[in-house]
Amino acid sequence: MFLSIRPLFSSCENIMMRGLVAIMMLMFHVHGIPQEKDQNLIKTTCRNTPNYQLCIYTLRADPTSINEDVAGLGLIMVAAVKAKAKEAMKAIKKLEVSRPGLRNALNDCSDRYKAILVGDVPEAEEALRGNPKFAENGMADSSIEAVACEQNFKKVKSPLTGLNNAMRDLSDVARAIIRNLL
Repeated sequence: MFLSIRPLFSSCENIMMRGLVAIMMLMFHVHGIPQEKDQNLIKTTCRNTPNYQLCIYTLRADPTSINEDVAGLGLIMVAAVKAKAKEAMKAIKKLEVSRPGLRNALNDCSDRYKAILVGDVPEAEEALRGNPKFAENGMADSSIEAVACEQNFKKVKSPLTGLNNAMRDLSDVARAIIRNLL
């Protein structure tokens, strides 16, 4: 009699194990769907920007982007603009020491990047939590500031071209993402 009960018990174990495996597979599948959906949001959002590759690269570099809505993606791009402005300010400080002949142009660039850090970025961050129109204006202005900085170097090659172009491009991508909220 003991022998006849063991196969029945083993059969119950098998059913329970199959059920457990099925539940686990379902959980992994369901858990994967939001990530796929969020990746699609990033791709769709970036397709509406002037620089798809920069957009994808910047957003995917932030691990929180996978859980964000469009406003959250906009905030990530604004944070990238802020980081690039800080990088530019450090470069300007170094250039003021190493290239004193560019003092006037560098001072103007410093003022422009301060305006981005003190005005444009905080305006965009705040507006993305309220009225995104003002966020768009802040990012448009940061792009203009970077272009104006570059134009300061009329007689010599700008030592800030790479940073100014990166700032312009990041700002334009951020602005395009924000437009999705209008």
